[in-house]
Amino acid sequence: MTAPVVAPDLRAARAGVFGIFGLNGFMLAMWVVHIPVISERADVSKATLGMLLLFLAGGALIGMQLSGPLADRFGSRTIVGVAAVTLCATVLGPGFATNAVALGAALVAFGFANGALDVSMNAQAVHVEQRYGRPILSAFHALFSCGGLAGSLCGAATLALGWDVRATLLVAATVGFAVTAGCTSRMLGHVPERHTDTAAPTRGSRMILVLGLIAFALLMSEGVATDWSTLQVKEHLGTSDATAALAFGAFSVMMTVGRFGADRVSAAIGPMRVVRYGTLIAAVGITMVMLSVWPALTLAGWALFGLGLSGGVPQIFTAAGNLSGSPGTNMSRVFTMGYLGLLAGPAIIGWLTKLVPLTSALVVPLVAVLLTAIFARVVEQPNA
Repeated sequence: MTAPVVAPDLRAARAGVFGIFGLNGFMLAMWVVHIPVISERADVSKATLGMLLLFLAGGALIGMQLSGPLADRFGSRTIVGVAAVTLCATVLGPGFATNAVALGAALVAFGFANGALDVSMNAQAVHVEQRYGRPILSAFHALFSCGGLAGSLCGAATLALGWDVRATLLVAATVGFAVTAGCTSRMLGHVPERHTDTAAPTRGSRMILVLGLIAFALLMSEGVATDWSTLQVKEHLGTSDATAALAFGAFSVMMTVGRFGADRVSAAIGPMRVVRYGTLIAAVGITMVMLSVWPALTLAGWALFGLGLSGGVPQIFTAAGNLSGSPGTNMSRVFTMGYLGLLAGPAIIGWLTKLVPLTSALVVPLVAVLLTAIFARVVEQPNA
């Protein structure tokens, strides 16, 4: 069977969205890899830094809430452009901060821009996916991971060369402005809101709530793996720091690989099965982690956990973007709930470790992915 011909403008739009997702990951990595240098320059303690990171999260939540309705009104392409330019500009703020107050303000601005870009670029991605007529969203999320890897490597290289953090961020911002201009010019224009019958808002609200809860569960599980996988291996098995670090590496690599393949899998078996079977694979993986007494098997468990989670979140965001009514607003609500899960997961595990061993606390993501498997059918009812 011959593959359907894709119009050149649609291919260009897809390439533009790829670029923006990669840029988002790159800019976030620019901040993350320079946290030690920035915190030292601003003379903030670890405790103060932890508090300031909440400012970043708060800014992101506000950006997510505002960008969805704005994307519905002015078009996701416009909001992507504004948010991406703002992100590239505000990444400079932390590097130039010389005290806690300045760093806090810089992180609020940076978080706001990142939250706004998160929602608007996914809204544009769903728009492109709808025009393509087949699943393509997971690959965009894989490009975000690749952008993060590229940013980490670039940041590590400039640190090794002794570059001043301000110079590094200036170069990164300049490149970001150019990438934004080239990518947004390729994107699709504004799509008017889809209007439905008067009963649709009530049904849609229920769907948004369920999709948001699933996003919360999946991103909570991802946050747990990101923040606790390395420490779990070290404490549970008594391994070296180098071996323990492989846990997060195995998780993140398999999540990226899985996202590159999830679109084809979704096209073949449907989004519901991607979410259901994926979360069951994740459940097997985290169970292996909890029960294993061998490093190799534990690392394999974290790898399976990453693979199982890889395709779920893109299916949730696609379903949210396909809901009747205001796609940008719908996505911003689901995004916000998911982001809260990403923040809450590590904190919940931290609290539980005061009561039970870290490995035992991993029952939380296990239950989360099993519940997601039960309610996976919701992703196949996008127009409810």
